[in-house]
Amino acid sequence: MDSLELPIGPVAPAPVIPTPRQPRIWKFWGTALWGLFVFAAMFVGQIAVVAWFVLRRDGPFDFASAIHVVGSGLTISLSVIMGLPAVVAALWIATRSSGTSFADYLALRGTSWKNFLIGAVALGILVMGWDLLSRAVGREVEPGFMAEVLRSARADGALWLLVLAFCVAAPVSEELFARGFLYRGWSESFLRPAGAILLSSVAWTALHLQYDWFFFGEVFSIGLLLGYLRYRFHSTWLTIFLHGLNNSAAVTQSIWLAGWS
Repeated sequence: MDSLELPIGPVAPAPVIPTPRQPRIWKFWGTALWGLFVFAAMFVGQIAVVAWFVLRRDGPFDFASAIHVVGSGLTISLSVIMGLPAVVAALWIATRSSGTSFADYLALRGTSWKNFLIGAVALGILVMGWDLLSRAVGREVEPGFMAEVLRSARADGALWLLVLAFCVAAPVSEELFARGFLYRGWSESFLRPAGAILLSSVAWTALHLQYDWFFFGEVFSIGLLLGYLRYRFHSTWLTIFLHGLNNSAAVTQSIWLAGWS
């Protein structure tokens, strides 16, 4: 029996399957440059509020009155709150440009209650240590800036707004920026996690120019702790919660020391 021969014809080319773009993490310089972009967005979001309050004033413009408006509790509250959407938008652009999802890049993942408890206890011990040191050297345990802003916000009827800004908006925007974005990129560069914790803490401390050198030291040490917790437990939600807890305690302490009912 003759073998069956199949007709030979043109072979259709195999379909070309596009190779999906591989996600990437911005390394040292990419993180630094995108970080400047995020910081600029935060600055624009905050300064827009300040400019609006200054320009809407009645009467001739003078430097002294402008400084008063800029330093008011209402202005500061709204500027901090408006900085949050600006930071989120800038971070979305930076992370999406890398091909990595927003939540994955910034480690927006949950963690256990045990980790929350460990972080809260560690933060409480650190802050109490600074309070004891402050009393030992004859300093006030609260920054003068905090008391003045709270007093101004209360006079403007915006104390609740200031609490929202300090205890929610600021922790979210600052942690997404420092422990989320900066730490992620720098930890995967030549800095490794230890260098990323150190440098992101320096950058975060630089956002708090309203304080003196003593509170600069306290802010920096808190940044180191939050950076370590971000490294140890891989969760930026954890550091956001602890940052908000710290700010809430600071606001409560300032109100208590002021003797407000």
